[in-house]
Amino acid sequence: MVLAKVRALAIYFDSLNESNLPVFSGGELVSGRVVVEVTGDVRVKSLDIAARGVAKVRWTESRNTGANTAYTQNYTEEVEYLHHYDTLIGEERDEDCPEEGLTVLHAGVHEFAFSFNLPQMALATSFEGKHGSVRYWVKAELHRPWLRPVKAKKEFIVFEHIDINTPLLLASQAGTKEKTLCCWFCASGPISLSTKIERKGYTPGESIQIFAEVENCSSRVVVPKAALYQTQTFFAKGKGKQIQQLVSNLRGDPLPQGKSQSWEGKLLKIPPVSPSILDCPIIRVEYALVVYVDVPGGLNLSVSLPLVIGTIPLHASTTRTSSISSNCSTLSWLGLSGRPEAPPSYSDLAISESHRRDCLQGCDRSDEEGEDLLTYITEFRYLPPPLYSEVDPYPDPVEVCGTTDVRRPDTCPSR
Repeated sequence: MVLAKVRALAIYFDSLNESNLPVFSGGELVSGRVVVEVTGDVRVKSLDIAARGVAKVRWTESRNTGANTAYTQNYTEEVEYLHHYDTLIGEERDEDCPEEGLTVLHAGVHEFAFSFNLPQMALATSFEGKHGSVRYWVKAELHRPWLRPVKAKKEFIVFEHIDINTPLLLASQAGTKEKTLCCWFCASGPISLSTKIERKGYTPGESIQIFAEVENCSSRVVVPKAALYQTQTFFAKGKGKQIQQLVSNLRGDPLPQGKSQSWEGKLLKIPPVSPSILDCPIIRVEYALVVYVDVPGGLNLSVSLPLVIGTIPLHASTTRTSSISSNCSTLSWLGLSGRPEAPPSYSDLAISESHRRDCLQGCDRSDEEGEDLLTYITEFRYLPPPLYSEVDPYPDPVEVCGTTDVRRPDTCPSR
């Protein structure tokens, strides 16, 4: 007699995006099927599923307590966002009668549906970092008498939506700095940098318009550059660990002595990256645009502008309003003035029926654009791991003297 076996145990989600990935948000319904394939009659005690969502942080550090004495300190922390349990086959039974009430699965393929709602709360966005992660998954276990359980696990993606169409994220960002290079008792002229961007919130796939003015009165040839940085911060046991990653960068032309250079909306594209994570108590993901002047043989002159990478793109009406506001403020920032034209009278306005239908069709496509953006964002999970620059924001008191103060301008690429 050949013992019947479980040939396959798999989990499938009902809702997939255009990249065939299960993507959900807080409060949404997650549904799917557990598929069991058996080669013959199989007696089953139970088929259970468990859905979990956990943010987890872990790293280790070596400590010296004296001569020839060292130990390793572990830092771990965990926050649970989801814990759902359900039984698809079977029920609670008396442990003294394991054969009572068994379910028999006949040869073939069997499907068992499951569903649950994500909590109506601020969930952390799915994320994979060097010292921590935020993961959501469904796990199925098939229990049979006197045999080890058969298990299957399938992850799904959760996005905590960030709408960049808010006054805070639509506000322009600007900064100005100046420095003088010194060599012994001789001081050269100053280097000045002024920069501005039209807003604080962006989504992956967008390009940041950078306005900048650089004046070089020093004796050296300098190069204006810009870089987008991602900063990952992990917290455990009252201590923090920080990772800085270069996401994207660009460079201007070399600037000789006595010359100036202007960027009139130079574009820096945002690649597929994780959205900002700002509400998780143990993991934070933040972004900053650093516009800087690369000074050979000296410290870089830089202006750092904080950014928020969101998931809900800029609305069409907001884009026009933001563009008008940005252009006006840019004219003022560049020292130009202009008197706005008087608005037309209502009698001069005429909207055709065909134009009205085109506008309505454009509104109907807004949902499709949102789906395309989520597809674009999820690509970051499959990119190769980047090079990291580690900074410990909370060093131990005994290590302060030996800690290098890593500042963002010094880590900017000089290529």
